[in-house]
Amino acid sequence: MEMEKIHCLIVGSGPAGYTAAIYAARANLAPVLYEGIQPGGQLTATTDVENFPGYPQGIGGLEMMEDLKKQAARFETDIRPGIVTAVDLSATPYKVTIDGEKTVETETLIIATGASAKYLGLADEQKYAGMGVSACATCDGFFYRNKRVAVVGGGDTACEEALYLSGLASHVYLIVRKPFLRASKVMRQRVLDTPNIEVLFEHNTVGLFGENGVEGARLVRRKGEPDEEQVEIAIDGFFLAIGHTPNSDIFKPWLETDENGYIVTEPGMPRTRIAGVFAAGDVADPVYRQAITAAASGCKAAIEAERYLTMNHTLK
Repeated sequence: MEMEKIHCLIVGSGPAGYTAAIYAARANLAPVLYEGIQPGGQLTATTDVENFPGYPQGIGGLEMMEDLKKQAARFETDIRPGIVTAVDLSATPYKVTIDGEKTVETETLIIATGASAKYLGLADEQKYAGMGVSACATCDGFFYRNKRVAVVGGGDTACEEALYLSGLASHVYLIVRKPFLRASKVMRQRVLDTPNIEVLFEHNTVGLFGENGVEGARLVRRKGEPDEEQVEIAIDGFFLAIGHTPNSDIFKPWLETDENGYIVTEPGMPRTRIAGVFAAGDVADPVYRQAITAAASGCKAAIEAERYLTMNHTLK
């Protein structure tokens, strides 16, 4: 198997990965970045980004990630296609296998593999991706001012998304599969006390419809029961809030993760429990999951990698 030795390896190419690459390259770490399974990260599937500083008129998600990629390349980051298929973090240099064909030995590793939103598995979710379907109310809620939207989920995240959207949208449906909300008591009460949130208990989404975007959702009330009922609601936006899955599985034998699989780091820091291994972006962030916070953590990870290499006298 082909072998390569480097100072700094970055895995993942979202805002965290590319920002880490910019800082690492400017620190003369000669970073190598592998783009992973979704080059550019989740933002490549987003139409418009209006909450990232520096773009006063907004920018397409794909275009923004191309800008970040070009900036990282400008400082001579070695950007490559490839997916991590094996990891050995038992000793430094750490060994990372790419596509089962090549092993990279690296003195520092920055994990920026992101997280994937959970979907219901409906074909319509893909059909209307970027056309009314979203997994981030904070990212896309602004586009639904004074419109009707639906949020799917019954936990704290779903309640938070519904409450956030209630300040923008004219009406918010909260579609809940069970006859109750799983959210904490405080969150449940806030949702129930908000006049423009309508909770649809015991409803399952079975489809979406619309000509040039989402115009409505098809639901089934009390699915499988004798009084099962088909329901349609008119909406402009459909928000998934049933959780995210951090892309951390391959690192779990070596790193500590929380109950949901997010890599655990030192509070406020990108350091993991293994010296020289850092986690940045959504793979280590169960709370914010924003492009700007991911970019900030990528910056921190690169600075920490440079400090680690300097302290260990491995930089020439």
